[in-house]
Amino acid sequence: MALYGSEFLLMVLILVNVVHGDDINKEVVAARVESCKGCQLNRLPETKKFIFEDVPLFDNVEFKHIQGAPPELVLLNKDYKVVERIDLAPLSRQDCNDLLVKRGFHRKDEASSKTPHKDL
Repeated sequence: MALYGSEFLLMVLILVNVVHGDDINKEVVAARVESCKGCQLNRLPETKKFIFEDVPLFDNVEFKHIQGAPPELVLLNKDYKVVERIDLAPLSRQDCNDLLVKRGFHRKDEASSKTPHKDL
């Protein structure tokens, strides 16, 4: 069965909507670092410093304590659904920071300096 004219156009529009809709659902808008506060982190001093010293400096990134959990970066879409999980254990502190920046996150001081200030 061949598609002609408006039927073909309708199929193209449906396919474009489906593909584009998937991209929107995968767009990362927030992140959460999940980890225990000690146990495993005591063996990962670089990751521990990243979590407790650097994570609070980023916009839209938070820390969530989960007892016994390995350190992971959880990337979230606009509906706060998990898009991707990344193991932070093998990364250095700098690598963790670079990963956040690569994924589009900004330090709070950088974000505020890019936002024009209005005098009240």
